[in-house]
Amino acid sequence: MQGGATGIGYGLKYQARCISDVKADTDHTSFLTGTLSLKEENEVHLIRLSSGGTELICEGLFSHPNEIWDLASCPFDQRIFSTVFSSGETYGAAVWQIPELYGQLSSPQLESVASLDAHTSKIRCVLWWPTGRHDKLVSIDQQNLFLWSLDTSKKTAQVQSQESAGMLQYLTGGAWDPHDFNSVSLTCDSSVQLWDLRTMKKTDSIEQAHVRSVDYDMKKRYTLVTAEDESGIHIWDLRKLKVPVADFPGHSHWTWTVKCNPEYDGVILSAGTDPAVNLWLSPPPSHDDSASDSLVEPPTQRTDPLLNSFTDYEDSVYGLAWSSREPWIFASLSYDGRVVVESIKPHLPRK
Repeated sequence: MQGGATGIGYGLKYQARCISDVKADTDHTSFLTGTLSLKEENEVHLIRLSSGGTELICEGLFSHPNEIWDLASCPFDQRIFSTVFSSGETYGAAVWQIPELYGQLSSPQLESVASLDAHTSKIRCVLWWPTGRHDKLVSIDQQNLFLWSLDTSKKTAQVQSQESAGMLQYLTGGAWDPHDFNSVSLTCDSSVQLWDLRTMKKTDSIEQAHVRSVDYDMKKRYTLVTAEDESGIHIWDLRKLKVPVADFPGHSHWTWTVKCNPEYDGVILSAGTDPAVNLWLSPPPSHDDSASDSLVEPPTQRTDPLLNSFTDYEDSVYGLAWSSREPWIFASLSYDGRVVVESIKPHLPRK
């Protein structure tokens, strides 16, 4: 199926790659996004869906000194977020606080909460604990995994532990398991590594080439979804990692990111350089499945999992974010700086 120009749009001034749902804002459907301009001063935009759901409104516009490669909102404080940024060949990561606006649209300075300055190689991303208050942060660079203890009130971040992924491994990203705060998945050039944060050791791996993104299913324990470079998305049962339990091809070029819905079982978004955003529905387990069996029906036992393909984009789509407050809404961000908010309600199968 093809998706038309049904979404609500918002344009950034410069190119961009990352967008995040503001989970801690329980009163509005809000997103944070940051730009990626080499020559101009970059910006962080706080945008909200209007109460009538008809337009995206800029609630705050803040200057950011460097190109923003990763941005993530704090799950327990709507004013706090993290960025990974670069200036030339220098990379950094920091935690920021949005200043009190007192009715003004913009403020020239974000307030620094903490600098994650222990990295010596290229930083890839910062991971917050998926839901609720938690004083730990994870940051990932090309070689290392860092576990931080963050105190937002004292504005400090201290390294609690650090471990190298190995000389021949180049980390590219990761995700934190919402069902087990001791577990994270890290993407490498040629595999996905599962790590235990208590021991800072790798516990298992998926030897699968060219994985660009991973996400955990919020509703199904042991379910991990990966964005494969050239083959759409794979769904894995973490208890048996030799082969995926489902394979959803559907992108004609690289699949760049994948996001599992925070509320609806089996609802998944993927996006890439097609450019397109695909909406998937992974069927529930069959009735005779036991706890140790596959969490998703084999492809031969299901209908087409592709619910819709949103194709109204002129550039690659690198950013996706579900709304935690209204889980039938998602925001996408294309490289040309265009944010589009869509509702999946028209595409969900009726019960």
